[in-house]
Amino acid sequence: MLNYIWAFMLLSGIAYGAWSGNIVEVSNAILDSSAQAISLAISMAGVVALWCGLMEIADKAGIVRMLSKCLRPVIGWLFPRLKCKDGEKAMEYITLNFIMNILGTGWSATGPGLMAMEELAEISDKKASDEMCTFLVMNISSLQLIPVNIIAYRSAYGAVAPTAIILPALCSTGISTAAALIFCKAAMGISRLRERKYGIR
Repeated sequence: MLNYIWAFMLLSGIAYGAWSGNIVEVSNAILDSSAQAISLAISMAGVVALWCGLMEIADKAGIVRMLSKCLRPVIGWLFPRLKCKDGEKAMEYITLNFIMNILGTGWSATGPGLMAMEELAEISDKKASDEMCTFLVMNISSLQLIPVNIIAYRSAYGAVAPTAIILPALCSTGISTAAALIFCKAAMGISRLRERKYGIR
């Protein structure tokens, strides 16, 4: 669906540019944007390599494992049905995904996130279980201590203080995560009431 939306917007812009007599400006903008995209991709590649390397060092040093242990009680509280033996692997992937998101390396969190969803799908007999929905909502809220992506973008576009976004980002993602927690626990509570009353989830 998104492909159709983007194609419509692109073709509409080009058609309007041609109709209004600004096709030269449209062509120049396309060429300039292409050059900027390549430049930004190269800049981001360096940042991605740096943070992936740091995460690898943190993993080898046992820091990720230590953070995982600290997060386990929180993950167990968020996903109480995963405390059984069958949910151990899913909890491991969820914990790793949360840690990577918190540290701002969202690109490296995609793999564990997809594997967590696969494990949750195998455990549940539903297409969208409470655990899957909770995991998705928590990922969308995405608490971040260091918003690496935004810092990299600001640096690439010449911001005077690229890291000035850290405190506002921490506050905003903290609020969004708190809202997500309240929503998820309320929704799971309603789901349990329905299950007890009507025998459905």
